[in-house]
Formats: sequence, C-alpha cells, structure tokens
Amino acid sequence: MIEVQGVTGKKVAVLGLGRSGLTAARALAAGGAEVVAWDDGAAGRAAAEAEGITVTDLGRDGVWDDIASLIVSPGIPHLYPEPHPIIAAAMDAGVPVDNDIGLFFRSLATRDWDRFDTAPRVIAVTGSNGKSTTSALIHHILSFAGHEAQLAGNIGRGVLDIDPPGDGGVVVLELSSYQTELARALTPDIAVFTNLTPDHLDRHGGMGGYFAAKARLFALGGPDRAVIGVDEAEGRMLANQMAEGAGDDRVIRVSSGRKLSGAGWSVFARKGFLSETRKGRQVASIDLRGIAGLPGAHNHQNACAAYAAVRALGLAPKLIEKALASFEGLPHRSQVVATHNGVSFVNDSKATNVDSAAHALAAFDNVRWIVGGQVKEGGLDALTPHLGRVAKAYVIGRQAAEIALMLPGVETEVCTDMAQAVARAVEESEKGDTVLLAPAAASFDQYDNFEKRGEDFMAQVKRITG
Repeated sequence: MIEVQGVTGKKVAVLGLGRSGLTAARALAAGGAEVVAWDDGAAGRAAAEAEGITVTDLGRDGVWDDIASLIVSPGIPHLYPEPHPIIAAAMDAGVPVDNDIGLFFRSLATRDWDRFDTAPRVIAVTGSNGKSTTSALIHHILSFAGHEAQLAGNIGRGVLDIDPPGDGGVVVLELSSYQTELARALTPDIAVFTNLTPDHLDRHGGMGGYFAAKARLFALGGPDRAVIGVDEAEGRMLANQMAEGAGDDRVIRVSSGRKLSGAGWSVFARKGFLSETRKGRQVASIDLRGIAGLPGAHNHQNACAAYAAVRALGLAPKLIEKALASFEGLPHRSQVVATHNGVSFVNDSKATNVDSAAHALAAFDNVRWIVGGQVKEGGLDALTPHLGRVAKAYVIGRQAAEIALMLPGVETEVCTDMAQAVARAVEESEKGDTVLLAPAAASFDQYDNFEKRGEDFMAQVKRITG
C-alpha cells in the first residue's frame, strides 16, 4: 500500500466506496488521517463499515467545517453534466477536491528513495482507445526484461493499493479521462497519449473538455518524456505544445499507417512493420505481422506507443522485439477465443465506441459481426467505410431493431440476445469467416460491464463449438 503523505491529524472525506474509494480510505488512514466516508448506495456504505471506516452523511449541514479535503471516486461527476451535490457543497465551502490519482503522485516518493541507486519511475498512459493494451504491453516488456514493474490505475490494482516500488522499479498506470480531469498532482516520468476519438462527451461537456482532461497529464507536471500519437489533430497539437523545436527528443511522436519524418524521435507502423527513426535516420525495425497478440493496425499503434515508452527507459530494440513476440493480448480486446471448422471467433467486447469497433472490423475479412447495446452520441455512421468487410450483422441489445436500421447496405438479423446471435453466426458461417463481437456500443442495457458481455460471448461460443 502507498500511504498517503501530508494528512496526519487531518480529517479527510471520501465520496464513493467502490474499489478506488475503499483503497483511498485505507491509504489515508495508514497515513494518519481521520477518514469519514459516504456512498449513495447502501452496499458501498456497508462495505466501508465492515472495514471499520466511519460512514458519515456528507450531505448534512455543517459537515465541511472541519474537513481538510474531499477525495472523489472517478465515476462521480464534478462538473458536467452537473456536479454531484456533495462535490458542489465541498467546493462552495472551499474544501479542496482531489482523487486517488492525485494522492498517489504526491505520496509515491519517500525518504527510502535516497538510498536507491535508481529512483523508481512512473509511466502513465491515457487516450481514447488502446490504453489498456498499451499499458499491459509496457508492463509485459518490462517484466520480460527483468525489471520490477507494477500495473495499476484503470487496469489491474488501484494506484494506492500497489507495493511501494523498490530500487529501479517502474509503475505503469492506465489513466482514464475521469481520473486525469480532477487529480491535483500528475507527475509521471513518461506520459503516453495513444489517440483521441469521441467518447464520454456528456461527462466532459464536449470534445474540447474531453481533450483538456487528457492533456492535463502532460501540462500539469511536465513529464521528462512524452509519447504522443499524432494521427489526430489533437495529438499533433499536444506534441507541438510539448516540444521546444523539431529536434526535441523529449517528445516521441507515434503513428499507425503513415511514415513520420523530420529531425525528432518517431516510432511508426506501416504495412505491419514498426520503424524507429531519430534525427532523420532509421535505427530499428520490427515485423509485427506474425504476433498473434497484436492483430490489426490499431494494435500496431499500441505496439508503437509501448515500444517508444520503454525505449525512453533505455531498453534495447532486440529485447523489446522478443518481448512483443510473447505478448498474448488482453481479454475482451481482439481476443481470439476459438477456431472451429475454419472459422475464427474473436471477442472484442471492449470495442464500446465506433472508433474501436472500426479498428476491429478493419483487422479481419469476411466478418460475421455481433453488434449492439447502448449506442453512444453520433450513432454508427463512422463505421460506413468498414462495412464492406461484413458478411452479415447479428444485432443484440434492447435497441437491436433501431441499430439494424443504422447499417445501410449490410444484411442484418435482429437477434436481441447473445445466445441467438452466436448460434445464428455459427450456423451461417463458412470456412475463412471471422465471428467478431465488436459491439460499437456500451453494455449497460444487458450487462453490468463489457467484461460480462465478453464472457457471455465466450460461453456461447464454447457451448456450441465445444
């Protein structure tokens, strides 16, 4: 556990008692704080009370008079679409609002570091798509190379739940916009920006607010190195803002699908090959095409970002290449779960928006596509260029009939539930086809989360194919 520093004898409130909230409460108490906590749900309050955490209604009058700060779980809005009433009350009372990410960055370094030969470092990854795979891939490469590495944040363990890093240890954090938008301290040694596509726009008040939440990771603390995907205008602007000139190698530009040139440091993938260039010269190249855990151009982008991050730590290209080859991928992200009678079954339940679904469709041919759920703002129009790869779409979810109408020119079948969709896809598939779950929508109409949806897909595939 990372004990929170600077809170001894102070009264600190925690709002939201899920994984991050409970972990923050424990870490605050370990640091000497008097912790009071609240959750709008009875289950969260009961979980806290079971651990001996004092539960207090933070909505009552006078509660803020002696509270030094409020720590908020990432799912609770503080600004858009409207602030949670308790957060609004804290702000009105002048009480600083933070989250567990802010606590982590201000508490990680300790006096123990004075005796280390190499100070621990933090690599933080954000972006719209690919940040989980990129974070896991960085962690995998570091572990393969024999480094002490821990994976936390929006993936793996809560940031305050990890072990204090040892001499030369590396902490890899996946950070969502919900986490970066409120943290009062963001000081990674290496910051990674994968890409930006529309998502969570209601939470951030539009695309500008969404980008601003991500960009805080780079602007607030000033990382020693910035790895930035430049395939969108926002990434190009961010790279420009971070660099002092064309040859500034503190910024590593990353791309998938186009060659990057110039005097700076770049890593890009074209036609399945990763290339690293510095000062206008290629210094390394890796063939990504045969790596089963990294299928498709979107995963090649992830590989480029991860490669750049560990190169910034000084790892050799040949060592990184060996590590990439042994990466098996993450569950629910282009995960090949079975091959039966020449048909592949791929679980990409994490494709919860149109951009990630487009990447999934682009990675395969002759797709029998399972799609549907709670469609996000903007509909499915952005998928049109990729629909030529779809042999047929099997539509699930409560909006299935409506979604089928959003796919002009594609043969569709309204299946509603996963069992029927998988059964029909298997029945109609031919050798060489790919049955792909890439919903292009949130899961909450039928499932608690995308993991449950992916698990249902895998269970149905196993039931039918054995």
